[in-house]
Amino acid sequence: MRKPLALSMVFGVAGVCAAIFACEVLNPADQAKRDGPENPKLPNPIKVGNKERGRDVFRFETFGTEGFWTDAVRLPQGMAHHRVTMLAALRNGVNFDSDALPDDVRTKIEREAKTDFSKAHAPMLNDPNLMPRLVRSNAVIGLVERHGKTGVTCALCHTITDGSVLTLGSKGSIGRRIDGRTPHGMMIGKLLALADNSRALYPTLQLDMGGKVIGRVQKYHLSRHSSEAQVDAYLSDPEAYPPGTFDDSPDGNGNSIHVTPLFRMDLAAPFGSSGQNDVLDDFSNAVYTLLFDQTDLLSPGGRKFIHALGGKAGDKMLADYAYVLNATHVKGYPFVVANGGFKPGTPATPAGKRVNSELLFDLNAYVVSLQAPPGHAESALAVARGRDLFRSRCTSCHNVDPMKPVNASLIPLTKVFPNYKPVVIAMRKPPLDPIQNSPGTFDDKMVVVDASAGGGKRGNALPMLLDLARKPVFLKDDSVKGLDALLNPKRGAKAPHPFYIHNASQRGDVMAFLRSLGTPR
Repeated sequence: MRKPLALSMVFGVAGVCAAIFACEVLNPADQAKRDGPENPKLPNPIKVGNKERGRDVFRFETFGTEGFWTDAVRLPQGMAHHRVTMLAALRNGVNFDSDALPDDVRTKIEREAKTDFSKAHAPMLNDPNLMPRLVRSNAVIGLVERHGKTGVTCALCHTITDGSVLTLGSKGSIGRRIDGRTPHGMMIGKLLALADNSRALYPTLQLDMGGKVIGRVQKYHLSRHSSEAQVDAYLSDPEAYPPGTFDDSPDGNGNSIHVTPLFRMDLAAPFGSSGQNDVLDDFSNAVYTLLFDQTDLLSPGGRKFIHALGGKAGDKMLADYAYVLNATHVKGYPFVVANGGFKPGTPATPAGKRVNSELLFDLNAYVVSLQAPPGHAESALAVARGRDLFRSRCTSCHNVDPMKPVNASLIPLTKVFPNYKPVVIAMRKPPLDPIQNSPGTFDDKMVVVDASAGGGKRGNALPMLLDLARKPVFLKDDSVKGLDALLNPKRGAKAPHPFYIHNASQRGDVMAFLRSLGTPR
């Protein structure tokens, strides 16, 4: 049993759709009747503002956190020092908005896209001096320039393109924006490793506390004394930081999880894989105030929040973080522009701060309006057979119709993970559950943070069953490769989500049904 001495908090930019939960077989008399769970808990109403303004928030708003990415992490400086080219960025999964390319650049890129990408045949794709210009023109999706500094927005991890100019398969692409969808091949860890001061990401690294670590690859024991090269080695390791994942929890644990799509958010609740946010804009506020500016953890409210969650372990992590920032000459933090004076530790204001609420409501309106792609067209007969099997085996948790809101009730870990046998590490004041950990990686994101802070129970939020034809991995620890593996009994009776289709032909039908789900054509 690994003894967790680090925090494990989730801000679920990546957790809403990280797993597919199937359920027990129904009695034959009920098979034809149930299209979803009985008496489902409905999501809370979402307060929405202006959708058009929300699009700008999604694509371009930083709330001042460009200071964190430029003055603390020093991402643009690192990209310049590494002489990052457009081609290198594409190979790391970065996407480019063709409509925002300067006219002279677009003409040349369209021509070079038809070549072998060599320096001789594609000089612009291989020109490291081009990237700053593309950032300034908002052509690098998710990177924006404000007041001479570069920040990160939602779009970096929640937008792809149609690939109409160029696509590198599962990697990056150049084309018109398609907001809301996950870029599954983006090497986010490698992008972060390009920064000149990736040590400033300290709370989201795999830290050594008391000789123990939590994460996928146990060889990484990072500390406040770790060098930039050691941090970059961890971030660049695809086994430790897999493609399409982002460590969305400043907890000292190496637990990056697969990025969730951000379309039709009116169908998904609660938000975060631990289900800690019942309100969509609370989730977004936590992203801006704690993830996009991790130095806000060192504000008075941030310190109170982490102490309440992690006690002495949390205090030590923040003391070490302050040491790292001082050692790397980071000053003037926190950078996020937000209203203070709120109670720390609440779902609405975990660090006691909130960015402009009207803009958060505008963002709500936009991500509610974004549509999932149409389902993948397959054999109509196979889809129909798969729907019948799904109805008979999976609808105590899931809806047959993916356009209905998911059941907002949390699924207890004991139901979805038979081998969940946590050991209590520390008790906490109610309503917080104890800090506890189980073998394996499936529960690592919830060792400390769960829905108990808001009066809920420890468990997993259900996902939307949409855009599954593109999704390469399943379960929130990214441990299952593909739908067939998810539904195949070879994984074993004690594995997470051990609900299987034993017959290979029937399994194929259920897969066809799941891949067919999407926005109606």
